[in-house]
Amino acid sequence: MIFQLIQQLIHQAISVQLIERDDQIYVRNQLMSLWQLNEFREVDQIDKRELSIQDILDLMVQYACEKGIIEDIFDLKEMLSSKIMNCFVARPSTVNRIFYEKYQQSPDLATRYFYELSQNSNYIQMKRIRKNMDFQVTTEYGELDITINLSKPEKDPKSIELERAATTKKSDYPMCLLCAENEGYDGRIGHPARANHRMIRLNLVEENWLLQYSPYVYYNEHCIVLSEKHTDMKISKRTFMRLLTFVKKFPHYFLGSNADIPIVGGSILSHDHYQGGHFEFAMERAEVDWTFEMKGFTDVQCSVVKWPMSVIRIQSEQISSLVEAATHVLETWKKYSDEAVGIFAKTNQTPHNTITPIARKKGERFELDLVLRNNRTSEEHPLGIFHPHSDVHHIKKENIGLIEVMGLAVLPARLKQELAQVESFILGEENNVGEYHNDWANMLKEKYQRKANSTNIEELVRMEVGKKFLKGLEDAGVYKRSEEGMAGFKRFIATLS
Repeated sequence: MIFQLIQQLIHQAISVQLIERDDQIYVRNQLMSLWQLNEFREVDQIDKRELSIQDILDLMVQYACEKGIIEDIFDLKEMLSSKIMNCFVARPSTVNRIFYEKYQQSPDLATRYFYELSQNSNYIQMKRIRKNMDFQVTTEYGELDITINLSKPEKDPKSIELERAATTKKSDYPMCLLCAENEGYDGRIGHPARANHRMIRLNLVEENWLLQYSPYVYYNEHCIVLSEKHTDMKISKRTFMRLLTFVKKFPHYFLGSNADIPIVGGSILSHDHYQGGHFEFAMERAEVDWTFEMKGFTDVQCSVVKWPMSVIRIQSEQISSLVEAATHVLETWKKYSDEAVGIFAKTNQTPHNTITPIARKKGERFELDLVLRNNRTSEEHPLGIFHPHSDVHHIKKENIGLIEVMGLAVLPARLKQELAQVESFILGEENNVGEYHNDWANMLKEKYQRKANSTNIEELVRMEVGKKFLKGLEDAGVYKRSEEGMAGFKRFIATLS
């Protein structure tokens, strides 16, 4: 069986141009070494089924477990799969050379090459990602995107036990999941396999940065741009310069940064990085609420976006003007307090105000969205005053980071089963949805008892999930969409002029 699988994998790799025909004997020998084979027997007739690379890898890993080559443990299976595909992926220098050769033709051609390579090499595991549940919900702010993330397999108890044991022997190499040292790294228990991982070298504002794709792909061409150095996240003037320099180089992509402080920040604050891609979020499509002028920035167009969070949009044909204007907004906001709407820049010496910035190129203009953030907590809201409140935690409890800010909810896998139970409960087919969803489910049952049926129930519940996500965004907005909130927003805008 293993000989047939090796032949099938090589055949598929040639068909997607991972390797050329002249490479097949070399690659076969590399795979034989992995499988500790001293000889290879050609199979006259290989399986004619159209198996994908991921399908063949799954069969190979299953074979390895059955033959006792590896234990049937999640992390070990991931490591073997990654090592197998590393036999097919060119070295980083070659990948970078091809990328920049294609870049000379067009930036879009270069990124498409690298995105396809990342999928064909199984670094991006599309077979898993296709399991995600994706839908849109219409709101007054446009269509919000919802994804229930089913692409990350649950670890078995033995994997979890080994991972706990491994924490007592914690290694600092690589220092985090974003470090450059992950490129080609075999992985270990508790640290993902990255043998088939490649990065593109970038120069941003005379600094070395790296471009990779997210292995989880929450949207089209979901990329990560990370510092070559393991250094803390920091929103500053240089952040705006880097973001705008990137979209100048890759005008078909946006690039944004999570905020740089806890609660409103990203999941990895210890390594400076940005996220981007080839995707239009609802926030980008949102209407302008009102326009204003900033004194000293005559070539910068300024507006407030109609969005549940508090967003200032600035545009200019000159990157330097946008950088200076964004820096002015950031420095003003970091020191700004307004007790009337609960905004305090500091508690003792702890800062609370920062910005989530997003850069794009629109024709001849560059655009920056500056989302105002504040991470203050209180007894009533211990997870954050400007954080999803407790009434939406059964749907979304985690931080509102960059992706959510722009209008895409990434929701936990548990919701697939739980929402199905809520649907059955509303239709009278289920008596219990658990305490977590109980109040919400009872409210929906009363609301839809005459309207809901087996045909429309899924759509109705999804619409209500979207409302919960929207409520989480509204909670995270520092200026509410109320008369009092908008008055407070205008007071801040006045300080910019």
